[in-house]
Amino acid sequence: MNAVRNSLGFCKPTADTRVVVAMSGGVDSSVVAAHLHRQGYDVVGITLQLYNHGAMVRRQGTCCAGADIHDARQTADKCGFPHYVLDYESRFKRKVIDDFADSYVAGYTPVPCIRCNQRIKFSELLDMAIELDADCLATGHYVQRFEGRHVDELHCAVDPSKDQSYFLFATTFRQLEFLRFPLGSLPTKEATRRLARKYGLSVAGKPDSQDICFVTDGKYGELIERLHPKAAEPGEIIDSSGKVLGTHRGVVHYTVGQRRRLGIGGLTEPLYVVRIKPSTRQIVVGPKSELACRDIYLRGVNWLGDQPFQSSKSWTANVRIRSTRPPARAEIFPFGNGTAKVRLFEPEEAVAPGQACVFYEVNGSRVLGGGWIERKDRIELAGSQGGLNSEPFPTGDASRK
Repeated sequence: MNAVRNSLGFCKPTADTRVVVAMSGGVDSSVVAAHLHRQGYDVVGITLQLYNHGAMVRRQGTCCAGADIHDARQTADKCGFPHYVLDYESRFKRKVIDDFADSYVAGYTPVPCIRCNQRIKFSELLDMAIELDADCLATGHYVQRFEGRHVDELHCAVDPSKDQSYFLFATTFRQLEFLRFPLGSLPTKEATRRLARKYGLSVAGKPDSQDICFVTDGKYGELIERLHPKAAEPGEIIDSSGKVLGTHRGVVHYTVGQRRRLGIGGLTEPLYVVRIKPSTRQIVVGPKSELACRDIYLRGVNWLGDQPFQSSKSWTANVRIRSTRPPARAEIFPFGNGTAKVRLFEPEEAVAPGQACVFYEVNGSRVLGGGWIERKDRIELAGSQGGLNSEPFPTGDASRK
């Protein structure tokens, strides 16, 4: 006879199941901690101090700032479970902030939330949870985890408007086995806030975090300039033929698909950023038609399917090339060594190197993994040199062609 499992999937009483909850101080993670504690689990809350939060104490719309640490501690005190604050500032700067700045300087458009999950929350914090003899690490992410026939599976949240699967594509099988996402099955965000009110949490009406947490007032260019002063040096704005149309104020202020704030007058049609060439400090612009792309090249592919990520045949999936884009049908061509080509059935605009391309099953909610969007010439170079490493951004010449 099979033993009865608790709500987190363990064959033991809730009181004997230790759960470390990653508490950012927002309503989502606070509800996870309060709800699991109310169910009788042995809850331990951990909040990571990720950056110098002096300027962030009163700022709304971020996470892991000074006020957020206070809110997390207040939730733990009200519910009666232990709460710890760990100083991960130096690790966060090295693994996320520096990476963010380096990527922009190299002409990429990074996704720091994915890097934070990949390198800090689902790596270092998960290891800490294991050291605390926890059975699992629970977070407030809106995704679902199921035990499949072959492997643990990652699925989209029930509420598509809150789904965060794009940001978790790099989760490994080892991490997925240890992670739990209690909010992914809730029908709406309002259901989360109702639980917060039910438990009397002070964060019940707290706004959702929306911005990059370590960028003050959305001015990421200023942060990059402090770390890389030369990134603010002006350069040429050219068209695809090489004709100079104007000057710009530094490549870090531009991204593929950008139309506004180009500073080019006298145009007969709208122009967009279509490429960035940081080695020559040039911004290439063109009409909207030049943004259309059907073939996307990936590196650092993380695979979450049942079968091995084969290089011998292609297969069809839905893909998402930005967190805000709806899924699009595509054919995936694995190359091996963690690289692949994605051929879209219909062209997409503003496909930016440095963003993630996430795979989803065609007729379902399962996440099959994904990879980092890379330039074709670098994928070809990797093939001739025996493969790329798993890092999504280059360490050498970063010019785009």
